Amino acid sequence: MFNDIGPLELVTLIVLAVLVFGPEKLPKVIQDVTRTIRKIRDFSESAKQDIRQELGPEFKDFDFEDLNPKTFIRKQLDNDDLGLKEIRNGFDLKKEMAEVADAVHGRDTEAATPSPAPSSGGRVDMTKKPEIPAADDRPPFDADAT
Repeated sequence: MFNDIGPLELVTLIVLAVLVFGPEKLPKVIQDVTRTIRKIRDFSESAKQDIRQELGPEFKDFDFEDLNPKTFIRKQLDNDDLGLKEIRNGFDLKKEMAEVADAVHGRDTEAATPSPAPSSGGRVDMTKKPEIPAADDRPPFDADAT
């Protein structure tokens, strides 16, 4: 429940509790808080049992953690009934991005596809200066658009 509290934070909470409640009342407050947490846990467990009984025997293996969207998606991805692994393995993101970039720049995709990847591992060389297009290659300037 409190897995993300560090030692310094725990010491700070203890000192703050002693200052707020005082050393005389602190044990009683701790007992009340633990009793309340225990009652809430018992209530949630009984509610889960009631829901399982109401759903019937076909849902006796129902796990409430499946209602968490992350858990549900993880289970569905692990279950390969839909063939998602084949789709995921058949999709090459680098190739698709290269084709999109070539299409944007107006290059021929068949000529660019078989060429090997650059020796820099697909990184952009930031030391090279960008090519400045000639004056006749620039698009016309529209004063009304700016």
